[in-house]
Amino acid sequence: MSLSIGIVGLTNVGKSTLFNALTKKSVLAANYPFATIDPSVGVVAVPDERLSKLSEFSRSMKTIPAAVEFVDIAGLVKGASEGQGLGNQFLTNIRETDAIAEVVRIFEDPDIIHVDNWIDPMKDIEVINLELILADLQTVSKRISNIKSDIKKGLKAAAIENDALMRLEKALSDGKLAGTVALNEFERPLIRNLHLLTVKPILYVLNKKAGGVNLDETNDERFQKLMQFMKDTASSYVIVDAKVEEDLKEMEGDEKEMFRKELGGKDDGINNLIRAGYEMLGLITYFTTGEDETRAWTIPRGFTAPLAGTAIHTDFKDKFVKAEVIEWNKLLESGSYGAAREKGWLRTEGKEYIVKDGDVIEFKI
Repeated sequence: MSLSIGIVGLTNVGKSTLFNALTKKSVLAANYPFATIDPSVGVVAVPDERLSKLSEFSRSMKTIPAAVEFVDIAGLVKGASEGQGLGNQFLTNIRETDAIAEVVRIFEDPDIIHVDNWIDPMKDIEVINLELILADLQTVSKRISNIKSDIKKGLKAAAIENDALMRLEKALSDGKLAGTVALNEFERPLIRNLHLLTVKPILYVLNKKAGGVNLDETNDERFQKLMQFMKDTASSYVIVDAKVEEDLKEMEGDEKEMFRKELGGKDDGINNLIRAGYEMLGLITYFTTGEDETRAWTIPRGFTAPLAGTAIHTDFKDKFVKAEVIEWNKLLESGSYGAAREKGWLRTEGKEYIVKDGDVIEFKI
């Protein structure tokens, strides 16, 4: 299943540097606005130690991880919703993604230009989110105007949609994200067709810099306000040092950890970012394992076994008979499928079974 996260932010906050670190794929990352014009796309493996342990258990010839697509999008400027800078292209590129990773700079460094010549994470967030809100407000207002004729015709769907649109317009006019508006099961499919930007989940990526003045380390008032915002809005965030992780992108294991410490980095924020993005999209992983391959399969949380099987092949939904299921750690603990069956840990599940994160499944069709 292909899902993507758009990396957005103001110019010169470290978006392309972060993308390089994420994907081990170089894109233009220069110290001036609009260094990135066309979005670059990278498919990133989701770090998961369960996968390698299962592969070792099965002595698999291939190991295939779950993946998330990251899109590096051109820097935003104030007025993007009105076409300023690369505004229209910027907004179109975000519209095509499933979620947003909003990069916010939390370090001071006179050698790296900030568009406002002053570091203020909350102001950056307000500028970005306001542009997204204004773009959505244009979309919603236009739809309200276009739907009037359908309402006059007495179309029930149009009336339902209009009610939702009016609530959305009010929220957006008040500077709130469209995602804060509760929609019922009838309204959601109608509004989904508008592809609103601010209904997408947002993960805030707080970018620091080894050797710089980092607001989180000095407990600066600006960082305190940022943390209060995260708490008040129940927002998800991760802290990364994009430059350190970019410098280490070709290294692995103990060597990587040794050089990270030498460069002043404290932990692998990139892995935290990938996992957080995966979880933000409401995704879970189940596994298939054998001598040929061990593979992580991505599905939305709450999928039944037949729906989960469609990640492997669409025929699995209609041809599903049953599934043999075991938790990944129980399989490793038992030592073999035979021993797991004897212990009663290997279960047979039917069409109503809700797949859980970490299940190892063999589908019977």
